Amino acid sequence: MIRGSVIRVIVGVVVTTALCGLGPVEAKPPVTLWTVDGSGRVVRARDSRASLHRTPPTDTPVDPSRPHGDPDALRLLLAGDGERLPSTIHLDSLDEGERFVDGLRHLALVQIPCPVTLRAEACAVTAPIRAVADDIDKLHPLVRRRSVRARLGGAFAVRRADDDVVYAGRVRVTGPRRSALGPIDRYRSRLRFVFVRASPGGAPPAGGDDAGAAVLAERMRRQAGSLWGACGVSFEGEPLRIELVDPPPPHLLSVGCGHGLPASGGTLRFRAAGKRFAVPSSAGMRPAAVARRVATALRARGLSAVVFDNPRMGAGAGASSDVTVVDRRGRPVALEAEPGHPVSDDETMTACIGHVNLEDGLQHFSDVDATVGTLEERTLLRAVDDGDPRTIDVVLVPGFGRGGRIGESFIGADRSTLRNVVVVDRAGIQGGRASFTLAHELGHVLLDDPGHPDDFGRDTPSRLMDADAADPSAFGPRRLSIAECERALRQSGPRAPLPLLDPWPLSAP
Repeated sequence: MIRGSVIRVIVGVVVTTALCGLGPVEAKPPVTLWTVDGSGRVVRARDSRASLHRTPPTDTPVDPSRPHGDPDALRLLLAGDGERLPSTIHLDSLDEGERFVDGLRHLALVQIPCPVTLRAEACAVTAPIRAVADDIDKLHPLVRRRSVRARLGGAFAVRRADDDVVYAGRVRVTGPRRSALGPIDRYRSRLRFVFVRASPGGAPPAGGDDAGAAVLAERMRRQAGSLWGACGVSFEGEPLRIELVDPPPPHLLSVGCGHGLPASGGTLRFRAAGKRFAVPSSAGMRPAAVARRVATALRARGLSAVVFDNPRMGAGAGASSDVTVVDRRGRPVALEAEPGHPVSDDETMTACIGHVNLEDGLQHFSDVDATVGTLEERTLLRAVDDGDPRTIDVVLVPGFGRGGRIGESFIGADRSTLRNVVVVDRAGIQGGRASFTLAHELGHVLLDDPGHPDDFGRDTPSRLMDADAADPSAFGPRRLSIAECERALRQSGPRAPLPLLDPWPLSAP
């Protein structure tokens, strides 16, 4: 008796049992999974990469056999025996830990002529699939049938809709597949969140209480990373760093705090830790030299002092210098003027003690003093600085004074003594996905650029780095260009003078 052959499909591999007495039967080729990018390039799924979308929603191309032109979307292509090709498939989006993120069910396949390089009997493709950051992007009517939420470092798994057989090969989700710097897989940047209370012992500026602040910080970190994932940048992968602090005492003395004029000759008088100080200034001395005299006097009486030489502000004749004072345990020491005397009686060289009062809002910089920051900003930020320039400090405050500001940043390109610091207020947090304030301000730091693409060019409200866009739709300020991805790596990547982005290798598939 002759037994019939038994054929089973297991993850894309065909297994045959020979016909008794007749030798082996020729195996039909398995169904294989490929991807097709916007230029029509065909790549085996396991060697391909999906990238989070960097452009707003558009209509689906009509002809599935022609290049669709989208720089990020991928068609899924199945090739093999025509009888084995399904009419629909399921797509699962997984994170790096294999947890389900999102999915598309019953994706239609359309048969097309097979690319000559595949040498397959039949081929079928899906519409261009978009990997997106959130439901706002996913659910736009133009793209809702072909958009799926994805996580940087995760993967797409494809299976047959009728019996859940998984096709061999997964498509990893990374940064852009093509750039002037080559493929961008994944990088990681470290954030440190500092919540500053409006008054000592008060509630944090957002989150309600300490536990709520921690939940909020994690949500902000993930939201910012969901957008920067389009450039292969993540802010996760390490434990959340968060601190809740009181406003600091007036621990900063700024010499030449107005316009940085040289001294005419006089005396600086102030008190620190209950001790009186009188530091003379000689005619012609610059603020930097007088600041060092002040620091020497403080150290001689058991206090620690650090001098920061600020860049010259826009309207300044010269540069100011700051002296911060701390005790032996590193705690800020309160300074005060000597009763009945100005801090400086020098006719030309002023001196100021910095105070932080967040109940009337943090006084923010303007175009004139953007590279320096206001005296109140410097007093606050120097107190909360952890001394690690490779960590981006995210400082959250109740509000900014004078209105009109919800976030700002200090970057290295300005040559400021404050760098890699982002400040966001309660309104910036509440703006949420209409403005993406934290992601925008982090962009200034990573790009090392204080400007905006619409400062001197065409207004494009869909770009994350647009100056003033606020729109919670899929056409709001959430997109990053490939040029911005490249600049972030050049300015903040591993080869930068001060790297903020470290390579984060993908786990084994």
